[in-house]
Amino acid sequence: MSAQGTPNAAGRTAGVSQGTGATPKGAWTVTFLLFLFMVVNFADKIVVGLAGVPIMTDLKLEPAQFGVLGSSFFILFSVSAIVVGFIVNKVPTRWVLLTLAVIWALAQFPMVGTVSFTTLLICRIVLGAGEGPAASVATHAIYKWFPDEKRTLPTAILLQGSAFGVILAVPALNWVIVNHSWHYAFGALGVVGLIWVYAWLALGKEGPLEDTQALAANEAKIPYLQLLTSRTFLGCVAATFGAYWALSLGLTWFTSFIVTGLGFSQSDAGWISILPWVFGATMVILTGWISQVMMARGYTTRISRGVLGSVPLIIGGLILAAMPYVPGVGLKIVMLVVGPGLCSAIYVVCPPMLGEFTPASQRGAILAIYGALYTLSGIIAPNVMGTVIQRAGSMLDGYMTGFTINAVVLVGSGVIGLLLLWPNTEKARLTRGAAPRETGLKGAVSPT
Repeated sequence: MSAQGTPNAAGRTAGVSQGTGATPKGAWTVTFLLFLFMVVNFADKIVVGLAGVPIMTDLKLEPAQFGVLGSSFFILFSVSAIVVGFIVNKVPTRWVLLTLAVIWALAQFPMVGTVSFTTLLICRIVLGAGEGPAASVATHAIYKWFPDEKRTLPTAILLQGSAFGVILAVPALNWVIVNHSWHYAFGALGVVGLIWVYAWLALGKEGPLEDTQALAANEAKIPYLQLLTSRTFLGCVAATFGAYWALSLGLTWFTSFIVTGLGFSQSDAGWISILPWVFGATMVILTGWISQVMMARGYTTRISRGVLGSVPLIIGGLILAAMPYVPGVGLKIVMLVVGPGLCSAIYVVCPPMLGEFTPASQRGAILAIYGALYTLSGIIAPNVMGTVIQRAGSMLDGYMTGFTINAVVLVGSGVIGLLLLWPNTEKARLTRGAAPRETGLKGAVSPT
């Protein structure tokens, strides 16, 4: 539970986030638990793509049907993210995170036995509804433990959970798939989810820096319409939309491309499938560190967050666009690893940018709506790839066309990000002409 606090001489409430200050005791323990939360989250996501060929073979699915299966995960993803985002403005994140993890675990167990395409589809929709709010709620929870100028690195560590969820899960799950059955891979994830639930019950706590009720009473509110139409919010959505297009293709189609497009075995493809996530994990930590160093040296968050996150999207898109024209299987894999992997930078910088100008009592909803909008590309991208493959003259031609479409999306989203991401001036623009009540907003203001 969050601390209530007591009024002080400045009219603030103890327990409300300040712009600067020491990191509370226990912050890194909770950060590690939420890192593991994201590990489970992405292991759950990757299993269908990893088992794509066996699933298509057993259930006799066409590429377009498998594309629908990949997209089905995102049908309720955005809706639940928005609903839960408003809930965590009022309800402690500790209990919301616990509920989400229970849903993930229970959604895996029906696949252990004989399963139809319809049952698999329904379970993925339910899992998507449970995972939709995960990243935004976990980020909101982290920000209750760290003041603004210290948030980029813990955000990067949290996001590392997504990469490690794949890096750790792929060899383990692929071993289960190759030596036993893809059905048992789902069951193993359900058990791991329940283990995390137990650990969170024992060690999970609410951050002490912000008390939602105190913030609501003391801070100046900004109308949601203004927040949602601010250029930095729109820039974050557009930029991350492109990055998530690449990520959702990786989750659904990467392993199948390695097997059916490039001719590798399922066992070899499992190891190759780790490579994008290793590179992405490196990018996440590197971006978080560079951003925090730049801020410490006086760079504005326009540069240390906005430009730092947008430029890799453009470079990554250009690399992916060149992939169909390079000779050799090995070089194609390298470009497919590096191009989308560079896009990981945007995930590190966008949540802190939104936190700069969003009142803390509204931040849970804004982060959730942001997540709900950019993950809409997860509905579109796998479906587009499946349709393109089915209509192409060959599997390889279909994959190359699909990746070229992804390249165009990446470059476009990166350019939009460069034009719109100005977090260092956003708060002043949003509050211009409003009553000068700054109490409670200081925790969301960039030190630059």
